[in-house]
Amino acid sequence: MVADAPVIAVDGPGGSGKGTITQMLARRLGWHLLDSGALYRLTALAAEQQRVAFDDEAGLVRVASSLDVAFEPTPAGEPVKVLLNGKDVTAAIRTETCGDNASKIAVIQPVRDALLQRQRDFQQSPGLVADGRDMGTVVFPNAPVKVFLTASVEERAQRRYRQLKDAGVSVNIDALLEEIRARDERDTNRSAAPLKPAEDAQVIDSTGLSIEEVLDRVMALAGQA
Repeated sequence: MVADAPVIAVDGPGGSGKGTITQMLARRLGWHLLDSGALYRLTALAAEQQRVAFDDEAGLVRVASSLDVAFEPTPAGEPVKVLLNGKDVTAAIRTETCGDNASKIAVIQPVRDALLQRQRDFQQSPGLVADGRDMGTVVFPNAPVKVFLTASVEERAQRRYRQLKDAGVSVNIDALLEEIRARDERDTNRSAAPLKPAEDAQVIDSTGLSIEEVLDRVMALAGQA
């Protein structure tokens, strides 16, 4: 970790556009990228691969502590490439099941503790764009720029629906809407680092905005980093 390397922390609920914005921002600035949510998904996937139960706290901590993970940049519009033990697991960690499992283990404080330092180690020169749900409140509380990106539940469900349909996945919009609402409820009310804007975060509602419009707003804030 390079303590003086600037950090732009981008938090918000799933489907708010964080992943797309942070990748575009990291490319534009030439900075490193941290997809913190992927770490929880990777822990969930690795636990499943190692047959560690999601109620086995000690086992989950062991899995989280030994993750061999790397992020690789991809062309604009594509999700960041995620490697687990050198294997591309980008698609495997983006399923709804993996996301739901990740949300479940994210409430376990010892697992969060195991992943905290690993996240902070991504802070390297020339700078870091950190994508997550507690980047500005817990992981990088001293980040000079903090953004909380959100959107209506309906908008986020539609975005996820289109994404899955484009990928050839059969999905029910009503079921997807309920899943997102349930996840929001769990993430907002969890005792460990609940999903909320940092006190000094700039809140951006992306409902009805294009990706370019959101990026322009965040880029304007990035000048303060």
